[in-house]
Amino acid sequence: MTNALVKTGRLVTVFGGSGFIGRHVVRALARDGWRVRVAARRPDLAFHLQPAGQVGQIHAVQANLRYPQSLALALRNADAVVNLVGIMNPIGKQQFSSIQAEGARALATATREAGIHNFVHISAIGANPNSSSVYARTKAQGEAAIHEILPEGIIFRPSIVFGPEDNFFNRFAAMARVSPALPLIGGGKTKLQPVFVGDVAKAVTAALGGAAKAGTTYELGGPEIRSLRQILEFILATTERQRLLVPLPFPIAKLLALGTELAESLSFGLFPSVFSLTRDQVELLRYDNVVSELAKNEGRSLAAFGIVPESFETLAPPYLYRFRKAGQFTDQSRMA
Repeated sequence: MTNALVKTGRLVTVFGGSGFIGRHVVRALARDGWRVRVAARRPDLAFHLQPAGQVGQIHAVQANLRYPQSLALALRNADAVVNLVGIMNPIGKQQFSSIQAEGARALATATREAGIHNFVHISAIGANPNSSSVYARTKAQGEAAIHEILPEGIIFRPSIVFGPEDNFFNRFAAMARVSPALPLIGGGKTKLQPVFVGDVAKAVTAALGGAAKAGTTYELGGPEIRSLRQILEFILATTERQRLLVPLPFPIAKLLALGTELAESLSFGLFPSVFSLTRDQVELLRYDNVVSELAKNEGRSLAAFGIVPESFETLAPPYLYRFRKAGQFTDQSRMA
């Protein structure tokens, strides 16, 4: 990155930039020379991103998808927009419908009114208006709103996103540290295609730079397709933990999820989040989460941007080693 690049004046507003995917997207955009405005409900939680760019290149503003006026202010003078806002657990006013469906519609409307046409929206593989999962249905409703209001908008559907701060590999590894067993929901047969967060960030940057076809939906996945059982076995092998893998039929898993939801709601924040499981997350695991053959055949994957996807089997171990009994300092020679 050079001063000349930053001086081009390109300004992108990134909604949800303080989150897991957001911090990587913001860094990638800054490296590519964009001035980045991070729009978040809590701007103070985005201040840590400022050192990722040059002085003044990255700054945070307050915005909330539930308040259209805040969106207009966050979009003022912007050349491009990225929407990363999404939730896995609805809390209070932050509900699936208000954020992923109505919120996406409100942002698309504000973007059109601001005269901005360079728009990237992060959805999810599995978005389906007929899904039994509310998460997947509202993701599909958000996509439909964007197609209607901003037909030139680019939509990315990633599979499970992994990286040092992820809430998937880290969560199961943390659970294995304290629990004698891990649940194989639905028998652990669901297929997943974890995609590296850095590859998602590269795709977003490439799309904003003009490498994506307007109005196209891309599906992003990594090089490996693995079942939930295989991924949990990988986590246990990497963290050197011996734990039971207990198959749970979906009806039993939903009862367990109901129990954890009640425990969490009654514990006043004392219930360990690592054990948190919702009924909607159980529903999501009824469906494989992999890039479709149609998307691959039509060139709507990472390959369209010349990105060779990174392997979770290569990149996840360095940040999972800390879950071993002696952390990353475990003496491998003595354990051989």
